[in-house]
Amino acid sequence: MLIAKGERRFTGVDDKIIAMYARGMSVREIQGFLLEMCGIEVSPDFISTVTDAVIDEAREWQQRPLEPMYPVVFFDALRVKIRDEGVVRNKAIYLALGVRRDGTRDVLGLWIEQTEGAKFWLRVVNDLKLRGVQDILIAVVDGLKGFPEAINSVFPETTVQTCIVHLIRNSLDFASWKDRNSVAAALKEVYRAPTAEAAAAALDAFDAGAWGTKYPPIASGRLLSPGQHGSVPVDLLPGRQ
Repeated sequence: MLIAKGERRFTGVDDKIIAMYARGMSVREIQGFLLEMCGIEVSPDFISTVTDAVIDEAREWQQRPLEPMYPVVFFDALRVKIRDEGVVRNKAIYLALGVRRDGTRDVLGLWIEQTEGAKFWLRVVNDLKLRGVQDILIAVVDGLKGFPEAINSVFPETTVQTCIVHLIRNSLDFASWKDRNSVAAALKEVYRAPTAEAAAAALDAFDAGAWGTKYPPIASGRLLSPGQHGSVPVDLLPGRQ
């Protein structure tokens, strides 16, 4: 099969090209694969046209208008392979995942940055506001210093909740591998408590128990102490469970 030089898109081939490009293959490698394995002859210009069109579509998606209010927005990062100047590297993609009023989820945006910091997240939050977001009820974040202040500078009424998974993972750094599952199960009881007071009592029980005795930095150091790291706010909401 031969695709004319002036042809810009070809149904069925585009998806193959995009999939291979996303896996880090070069334009020449994609050209050779299509010819050898599929019997399809395409020019490098055709492949570049397809991949450039995807970049344009991604840019339009990244700049699309958003809803005025999201009950919950999660701010986090993923490690993925990204082509950077012809070389595939592991990089962090930072994302904002919004939960709509009906419970459905929407990725509000993806950002690539060399280093994570409060100034970077401030730009992200400002970007969401410029695209139409007027209010976020709860923002779930990692434990980055300055992150809550960055959010509240743009959305002053937003409740900032530190991600429980991040807090538990940080605490498990003090536990041995063989004990981690058991320690994690015990720590989850702290965050399943219906109120901040109940959570504090559960933490005291953990502190006085076998795991608190074996790993004092977790509880005695108050790494998970209710009221620190933004871990309390969701406990204060009625009907949380």
